[in-house]
This record gives sequence, C-alpha cells and structure tokens, in this order.
Amino acid sequence: MNAKRHGGNHYEVELANGSLHVFANEEVYGTFDDKMFEMADNNLRIPRNQYLSYTPDAHIGIGTCIGTTAVWSMKDGCVSPSIVGSDIGCGMRVHLTPLHRKEIQDHAVRRALIESIERYVPTNERTNSHYEDIDVLEVARSGLRGLPERYMPNEQWLTHVEQSCFAFDHAYLKQLPAKTLKYARGQLGTLGSGNHFIELQYIEIEERQRALAERWGLWDGQVVVMIHSGSRAWGGMVGREHNKVIKEAMRQWGVSHSDPNLLYAPIASAEGQTYLNLMYSALNFAVANRHMIAFGVQEAFRERFGDTFQMPVLYDLMHNYALKEFHRNQQMLVHRKGATRALPPGHFLNTPVYKQTGHPALIPGSMGTSSYIMVGREQGLKNFYSICHGAGRARSRKATKELVTVNEFEQSLKIGTVEEILVNHRSLQTIIDECPQAYKDVDQIIDSVVGANLASVVARCKPLAAIKGI
Repeated sequence: MNAKRHGGNHYEVELANGSLHVFANEEVYGTFDDKMFEMADNNLRIPRNQYLSYTPDAHIGIGTCIGTTAVWSMKDGCVSPSIVGSDIGCGMRVHLTPLHRKEIQDHAVRRALIESIERYVPTNERTNSHYEDIDVLEVARSGLRGLPERYMPNEQWLTHVEQSCFAFDHAYLKQLPAKTLKYARGQLGTLGSGNHFIELQYIEIEERQRALAERWGLWDGQVVVMIHSGSRAWGGMVGREHNKVIKEAMRQWGVSHSDPNLLYAPIASAEGQTYLNLMYSALNFAVANRHMIAFGVQEAFRERFGDTFQMPVLYDLMHNYALKEFHRNQQMLVHRKGATRALPPGHFLNTPVYKQTGHPALIPGSMGTSSYIMVGREQGLKNFYSICHGAGRARSRKATKELVTVNEFEQSLKIGTVEEILVNHRSLQTIIDECPQAYKDVDQIIDSVVGANLASVVARCKPLAAIKGI
C-alpha cells in the first residue's frame, strides 16, 4: 500500500480512486486491513468527493467504515446514507454531579443507583417510554425546543449542546410512513441495546489542562454521568425507508458499485433533499432522546440524594450525521460516521457558551476502560475538525463471543474487588459482545489523536457502574 507520511500520526494513502487520509499511530495503523482500504476506495468513487479520512478507531461497517469523515461541496456534491450510518444522530452526553467518588464507592449505594436508573430509563427493548405525553412529531420538528417545559430543568440543558434544534423543511415529514410515529412514540427516553449505555464515572484531570477543566466545572474525583444513545426507531425508519429509495434511484441512474451497500445521491436531487431533511428530523429526535434519558437519571439520583439534586449538562454531541459547514470558503456537507467534531477555542462554529474555550469532545472507551473528555486543536482543520468517536471495535460480536470467556470479562470489570465496576446485567454472558476485549485499546486511540495534533486530553473518566440495554 503506497502511503505518504506527513508526520504526527498522519498517513496519506494513494488508492486507485483518490487519497485516503489516516490519523493513527504506527501500532494502530498496522492493524488496518486490506478490506478497510478497499471500502475507502469504493467511497472515493462517489463523484466530486473533496476529502476522505479514517480516525484511529476506524473499523469495518456497512458500505463505509465506522470512523470515516467524508466531505462534498453543497454546490455540486453528494449525500450518502452509508456515510451517515444506520443510527442517525447517535452520540454522547455528559452530565456533572456535585458528588465525589467516595460518596458512591460503596457497592450497595451503586447497586441502588443502578436499580433506580432502570426504573426511570427503560433498558428493555420491550418496555415503552415513560414520556408518552410528549408529542414526538413536535420533537422531530423542533428538537429540545419541542419538549414540554416541565422536562427542562434549566436553561443550561438547552445551551450546552452541539445543537438544540436542527432546522429543516417540515413538509418532508409527510413522506415518512405512519408506522414511524407508532414505533417512535414508545421510545423517547429509552436507552436501546448494542453499544449504547449509561455509565457512572469519576474524573481525573489532565495536569496541563487544570485551568480549562475548572472553567468547565470539572474536578478530580467528581462523579459524572456519560450517556451514549441515538435516534432509536425514528432514525431507523428514516434510514431503512430512504436507503430503499436511493438504491432504486441509483439503479435507474445506471450507477452501480462492487458494494451494493454503498448508497448516495446528488445533494440537489429530490432523493438527496428528502434524505437530508428527514435526517435532520432524526438528529432532533436523537438529542431529545439523550436529554430525556438524562432527565430520568437525574430523577433516579434525586431518590437517594434529595429533590434539589442537580445534574448540570457538560455537553451533548453527535458522531453519526452529515452537517452543513463552512470550510475552504464554501459551504460543504461534512459526513461523520463514527467521528466526533472537536472544534478549537475561538472557532465560529462553537456553540456560544464554548466559543472561547472550544467545546468538550466526549470519547467513550469500553466497559472496564477509561473514557475521555478532550478539546479540539487548531491543527484539526486538516481533518475538518474530526476525531475518534470511541475505542472502535477490534473484533465482531460473533468473534468476541467465540474468543472471550466470562472469566476474562469478569477480570476486566475487577469483579469481587473494592474497585469492581458494577453492571445492571445479572449474567455477563448476555453482554459479552460488549466486553473490553471486543474493542481496540482506547489509550492507543487517544494517543493517535493527540499525536496527530487533532485534540488534547482534558480529563479521563474512570468507570464506576454501567447500565446496558437488553
């Protein structure tokens, strides 16, 4: 493979149809296999692509690797559902608490918190939302601003987010099948399964970033709540329905690829416009879903710590979307599939409350390993301010179940010790495909990002308890 090294964990790989930029240290880069480069070359066949890259957590996905950033001009470019991902608007959210880890270190306290959270946040796919009084259509139209006032603890829950409402033409909602509303109505504020989670963690501040951490309200030993979820049935329906539409359109246009799962349409086409507008409705549902999950978690904490207990929002952001952004003196459509935007201090795209400092970039690890809070650097411009979205899978779910034992999983969670990471599942076998051994070494992923000058670590988040969906 012909790869040019630009230094700082930045490789430029020449493929048959164009260049792929890879941001990874030498160890991580060595794990990228031929299939990943083949998928990138397929992606580069999409007309008028202006940029394509992998972050170090990249791994095989459907049509496109997860960990991809791909960019087209809004003027004459394309939109690709394959480079948005199936869980539209999937992302991260972190809330701060006034608690020190010592206050919930006792196993009985953490177990009680887990049980309380499960009462307020449905983790079983067969359990409906506790918020069926919320108009999900209004949420899809208006995002957080479509929620009733009683579910808005304070203004900060609106301001400390990547975007509280994604604007789009609401007329496109008529093109969604009626069953979208039926399925989504019971899912607002529910976790979902797979790699989605609620995790109780404690903070360790990076020494060189103490001043910034203090401005963000972070301190050593502080308990925080990290949430990972997406747009649930709403985004799922948008993806499934419009994948079919775009696949048929491509057939009629005479466009084919070696990978039938690689789908795209010109932004200006009817199919492209329909997908873009409905994708933004799914982003609105996703941010509202994480908001309502957090609302439920706060209610659970109040059962133990009193009705005045507050959980301020640190930030909410997404890592599966296509955003209109201004780069290189033009409007561009930046696709991030399993990639997190990390804007530096002073960048005009920052939400106002983080304009001066840059916003927190939230990077989950895996069960049993650290997660990270980072901040973007100016040099991140070379990758359109995209960094990793997590550790990234090292092996498939099937392979994990075949290769990893429950005993190895237990050791990762320090079962039976005072440092045990508690989980809500009574049997680890049911979630073994989400064990740390299924994922890459998150510290190597973070080292790759820092070494590429894309972002800096502000704090590590060490796990105390994890709540997974069933």
